[in-house]
Amino acid sequence: QVQLVESGGGLVQAGGSLRLSCAASGRTFRSSAMGWFRQAPGKEREFVATISWSGGITSYADSVKGRFTISRDNAKNTVYLQMNSLKPEDTAVYYCAAANVHTREIQRYSYWGQGTQVTVSS
Repeated sequence: QVQLVESGGGLVQAGGSLRLSCAASGRTFRSSAMGWFRQAPGKEREFVATISWSGGITSYADSVKGRFTISRDNAKNTVYLQMNSLKPEDTAVYYCAAANVHTREIQRYSYWGQGTQVTVSS
């Protein structure tokens, strides 16, 4: 089992940057693929980025490719999402999640954090 706690959200102007962190506890973190998802008001939760258990494989939604970078530090049981060139449409609650396989499919993620709010002002 994996417990996840996100941090690092906040209010930023368009064009700015934020780094989200997701601290994990539980003995299966190092063997889990990790993903970031987001949910804007009135919209469904959507895939943002994912990283394999080793960190060797990453995948991004087209809307964030080239602006966001996912990474992980297995020694610290933490996964990160570096967000640059932020846009107002990036405003959402951001969630990290853990899965047994490296996938974009939200239904394959079994463990979720509580989310952290990111607000980008124009």
